[in-house]
Amino acid sequence: MLRVRPIAERDYPALLQIAEDSGHGFTSLPIDETLLKSKIQRSVRSFAKEVKRPGDELYLMVLEERETGEVVGTCAIEAAVGIEDAFYHYRLGKDVHVSPQLGIRREVHTLTLCNDYTGAAELCTLYLKPEWRKGDNGRFLSMCRFLLLAAFPERFGDKVIAEMRGVSDHNGGSPFWQWLEDHFFGIDFPTADYLTGIGDKVFVAELMPRHPIYVDLLSPEAQAVVGEVHETTRPALRLLQSQGFRCQGYVDIFDAGPTVECQREEIKAVRESARLTLQVGEHDGDDRMMVTNADLNNLTIIKARAKVDEQAGVITLSRADADALGCDSGAELWALAMNR
Repeated sequence: MLRVRPIAERDYPALLQIAEDSGHGFTSLPIDETLLKSKIQRSVRSFAKEVKRPGDELYLMVLEERETGEVVGTCAIEAAVGIEDAFYHYRLGKDVHVSPQLGIRREVHTLTLCNDYTGAAELCTLYLKPEWRKGDNGRFLSMCRFLLLAAFPERFGDKVIAEMRGVSDHNGGSPFWQWLEDHFFGIDFPTADYLTGIGDKVFVAELMPRHPIYVDLLSPEAQAVVGEVHETTRPALRLLQSQGFRCQGYVDIFDAGPTVECQREEIKAVRESARLTLQVGEHDGDDRMMVTNADLNNLTIIKARAKVDEQAGVITLSRADADALGCDSGAELWALAMNR
């Protein structure tokens, strides 16, 4: 049985392996022992913290095969980005140049550095080992975060975003960054990606162009990838789009991958998540559900066959599934149908 739970300090070796396996462009998990251990400790503190409004909390979770204890994936939510340090994006815009006398009108697309997403919650750090990318495991790992947004809305920003990995090659080269490197930065994409991952963003403010960039002046290769996603990220993008996330004209400052957004309460899975009372016993129900005990001190999220009586507000689970959640009859759970 698979379960999602908060990361613990014992999971450092598994997290390091995921950081190594995920490759270039996975900014939130750089290969750095100090930083990875700091992320784990920050997450542990966040789950234990009493929160009245979102701040600089990180909720980092792992997908675990319960029988063996193997960690096979990870996902996370940043409660509110940009609280402790600057959170940069490029905003796609348009300049219009008109000369009535000459009868000329030109529309020029621009990229302007901004901090518009400050305070938004961020879905991040999603990775599933290749051998476990089967069935609905990937969907389960990604969607479990919506149960947290539904059960603990006070802990997260009203707007939720996700940065989609942009186009890069197997060596970590980014066509978009290559243009920036040639003209402004002088460091390659993996180095810039790593510096950002370890929290060293000073170079962005120091070296990033101070004025809007005209997209038409980029190299043809760079223009072609603005707003495009890495081929391995397309399934994740499709899932988020099915939940109501849309790109509103913001892209990553390094690889120009799109950022998608949705108001927390408008996310389909958040709207359709339900708070239910547990009843333990054998049942003939065949609802495929994602269920959490909603206990931050001992959080567990599982997939389970269940019988749901929405009118009565009751969910019936087997003894084994209830035990996996650490709950008994009468406990309050949050549940979401897996096919939604």
